Amino acid sequence: MNASETAETMASETGPTSGRIVSVDALRGFDMFWIVGGSGFMVALFKLFHPNVQEIILPQLDHAQWEGFTFYDLIFPLFVFLVGMSTVFSLRKLIEREGKWAAHKRLFRRSILLLLMGILYYGGLLNKWPEIRLLGVLQRIALCYFFTGLVFIHFRLRGMIITCLALLVGYWALLSFVPVPGLGEVSFAEGKNWANYVDQHYLIGKRWDGDWDPEGLLSTLPAISSCLIGVFAALLIKHDSIDAQKKVLYLLGGGVAGVIIGYLWGLQFPVIKKIWTSSYVLVSGGYSCVLLGIFYQIIDIWKFKKWTPFFVWTGTNAITIYMARNIINFNRLAGRFVGGDVLMLLGDEYGHLLQALFSLGLTLLLVRFLYKKGIFLRF
Repeated sequence: MNASETAETMASETGPTSGRIVSVDALRGFDMFWIVGGSGFMVALFKLFHPNVQEIILPQLDHAQWEGFTFYDLIFPLFVFLVGMSTVFSLRKLIEREGKWAAHKRLFRRSILLLLMGILYYGGLLNKWPEIRLLGVLQRIALCYFFTGLVFIHFRLRGMIITCLALLVGYWALLSFVPVPGLGEVSFAEGKNWANYVDQHYLIGKRWDGDWDPEGLLSTLPAISSCLIGVFAALLIKHDSIDAQKKVLYLLGGGVAGVIIGYLWGLQFPVIKKIWTSSYVLVSGGYSCVLLGIFYQIIDIWKFKKWTPFFVWTGTNAITIYMARNIINFNRLAGRFVGGDVLMLLGDEYGHLLQALFSLGLTLLLVRFLYKKGIFLRF
């Protein structure tokens, strides 16, 4: 890391003076907020509300068990979407300055480092083989970034669109019309579909859900489409001849269309995060576009930025804080300040709310310190 110059995170070229689109950093920070303590804080907060409110809100702060879509099911694909956007921002500049070979080198280097960081995140070599998880959240991001980057480097817009559609339609056709070996029929059920079958037979190492992994082999293919949707959004944002207000309308309109088409497709090909179905790609991609449109309108067009610092601090060091939350137990650290008798005095509900707030505050202090000192994770 280099504190004297603006550095680049995996997700984008970051730093307070790099002239990036602030709404993209803020949206990434908003996404990370839920991962680094925001969801725990909101769960603790809503447990103070009336049970009827809890019944509506709390299920949205957890993943759907299998079929269906909740707010929390948007968090991961939104980050993948933003990785696609950042691929355009960083690689296009690099290609213009140094050519495609330099872009390939950066792509390969960052992807390998992210894969290794992902293995470290899940315990590294702490466990003996085969209890080492080779695929996970960071590894999926690395693979999506790598293959999306290759597509961006070598194809024009038409080729990228064809690639995106081919991945979605091909995945749908395989799972919808080709019987699962040993089952003799088509199935989308847990443990009985093609994505789970491939993991059961070909994914080595630790599988997160026993015989299969939600970030497994086959389901990575449609996840690349999620990343490519981010590429399309970035190309729209960076298009100089399109008016800024029209960009927002295109994002909102395209996002709503994606959500509607995704849910309609889901009537036949269910919306399932754990195998990243094509309908799930469209629903999550649509919501991602809508959120980007809202953030872009408020921050970059209306210039209303006073509420954004925490999100920007987090968004410009997303991978750093993600790894830090894994290495440092912020919740346990918070307990050193507001645990024990403090929890007993406040009671269970208010005590856990205070502890969640304190944990989130420690995260805020860390990302603020890194941002103010100009320290960004550099690959």
